[in-house]
Amino acid sequence: MDNVTRRRYLAAAATGITGVVAGCAAPQSESSVPGSSSTELEVDGDLAGESAYTQVYDAVIDSIAQVRAYGVESPRRLGEGTGQGSGFLVALEQDGAYLITNEHVVSGADSVEIQYIGGDWTTATIAGTDYYSDLAVLAVDHVPDDAVSLPLSEQTPVVGQQVLAIGAPYGLEGSVSQGIVSGVNRSVDVSYRRFPFPNAIQTDAAVNPGNSGGPLVDLEGRAIGVVNAGGGDNIGFAISAALARRVVPALADDGVYEHSYLGISYREVTRAVVEEYGLEEASGVLVSSVDPNGPADDELERGDVIYELDGEPIPDRHALGTYLALETRPGDEVGIEFWRDGQERTVTVTLGSR
Repeated sequence: MDNVTRRRYLAAAATGITGVVAGCAAPQSESSVPGSSSTELEVDGDLAGESAYTQVYDAVIDSIAQVRAYGVESPRRLGEGTGQGSGFLVALEQDGAYLITNEHVVSGADSVEIQYIGGDWTTATIAGTDYYSDLAVLAVDHVPDDAVSLPLSEQTPVVGQQVLAIGAPYGLEGSVSQGIVSGVNRSVDVSYRRFPFPNAIQTDAAVNPGNSGGPLVDLEGRAIGVVNAGGGDNIGFAISAALARRVVPALADDGVYEHSYLGISYREVTRAVVEEYGLEEASGVLVSSVDPNGPADDELERGDVIYELDGEPIPDRHALGTYLALETRPGDEVGIEFWRDGQERTVTVTLGSR
């Protein structure tokens, strides 16, 4: 796939037109990465030896890079003080060229180097990192002529849709694995982190060390997530594009992103909880503790069962984390509806910042 076709492909993807499947596209505004353009795409799905996966790979691979960080603090590393992962160029309103990767790949690094698939090496500056979403933004000094930024999908992924994980597992640059979206809106707990990653995407595409920070793309070449970790056989996770769209611009602008903080610990409402608290159904989240200095200190208490935030149903812990992450910001007032001692109650809490 030549450079012109690649740009047409990604321009089509950014509009949500399924160029790979339908063979048509519509105009899209220019990317912030030099050299991108807005034209139409026509893909011949019958090219001998090519599959839809091949066409997606050819369209996006020049925008994906291997990341090496020196002096990192991450618990996941190649050798002493060296982190290795993947990253991809992304379009932002800010001037310059930016690459997304994982926070754990570059955390605390003294220096960062980027290698594109064509062999080009360049240095990068850490523009910002966010521990709570495991996202980082790098300002890159050089972008190959063939590279264009990947759009962060604005469509909600659905279970069963086909995806590709592209990156450098074990340092093997330009690797691709194929799978489906196995689950959405997951809360991913990591042993060495206090808060889970919200709204994560689960996939059965093979994900290994070194894939971290690379894109999980759909068949239109849009990044639906940023690969974060492999959880075991046939289980991988990605930070959702929805969360990345909120976090990444702030990291490029200010170097930090402020997450909403309610100040409670909670767990699922199980059948045993239903029986113990006399609830009608196993839905909601049970407050297990309240931060004595947190936003909810005077309003919630241990044993409360939250079932709505601002009128939105909260059936489980995944829904609570996702709502706070995607729909609120520190300083927002949220209405909380919950059960206490068999009675429905409502309070308003002003969210703090983690």
